[in-house]
Amino acid sequence: MLSVQHVSKSFGSLQALDDINFDIPDGHILGLIGQNGAGKSTTFHSILNFLHYDGQINWQGEPITESVFDQIGYLPEERSLMPKLTIEQQIVYLARLKDKSAKEIRPQIDSWLEKFAVKGNKKDKIKSLSKGNQQKVQLICTLIHNPKLIILDEPFSGLDPVNSDLLKQAIIEAKNNGASIIFSSHDMENVEEVCDSLVMLRNGRIVLDGTVGEVRDQFGKTRLFVTTDWTADRLSQLPHVISVIQREYNRYLLDLDDETAGKDIFDTLTNGQYIEEFSQQPPTLNEIFRLKAGDHNE
Repeated sequence: MLSVQHVSKSFGSLQALDDINFDIPDGHILGLIGQNGAGKSTTFHSILNFLHYDGQINWQGEPITESVFDQIGYLPEERSLMPKLTIEQQIVYLARLKDKSAKEIRPQIDSWLEKFAVKGNKKDKIKSLSKGNQQKVQLICTLIHNPKLIILDEPFSGLDPVNSDLLKQAIIEAKNNGASIIFSSHDMENVEEVCDSLVMLRNGRIVLDGTVGEVRDQFGKTRLFVTTDWTADRLSQLPHVISVIQREYNRYLLDLDDETAGKDIFDTLTNGQYIEEFSQQPPTLNEIFRLKAGDHNE
């Protein structure tokens, strides 16, 4: 388990992290979200001991030192492959830094290239690959030594939906093998699909944390999806409806100021008859992200 307790970090007058606390059990994925400059990369660099910080960060009950670096897989936001090396040379080089032998790693390379659908072969030079394929090679370098703590800084950046799905599968596979995983992403759909829990930072402080369901439920089930032959104007006159958006023919999204109004709205719309769609939900993570990132009143 990774445990981050009361971690703070300042750069001069800038308070980059302010009393950060979270745990990541074995076999658990945590999404770290927030605007640029919120403190995500500083959190990663603190975990990796790249920075001096105040507080305590432990891995499996002990401080993180060079002795456990071989158990860590880290993908930085800035890519750092060596363009003149071949794919094989690059993977073997970085794996050897994690105390894996070339003899152990080379037989695995083809299957990893196939798993990530890398276009090219292991004898191709890094510089001949597209940006997306270079990123996939760096992901292989991050995972091929089977790390137990995986830190991914914006791993989905530059990946199309198909390749994003390949990465999600690899992350879930690592989780199922017992790894503790933390990654940052600006795509809330990726966070919602993959993460067991999330932490949102704003100006170096935690403003949201919990499971995805817990975080969404904090904001109440104020979004109401309905299919009805009522007009938008008529729907807008219902009590506690503050906005109506027509999504397509006869399908509407109602925004409520009180989630408990849902039952009365249901009774009014159905009048005891069948209705094709009536679904009351909390805001999406995207909506919550925009709300909390722009909330300066806390």
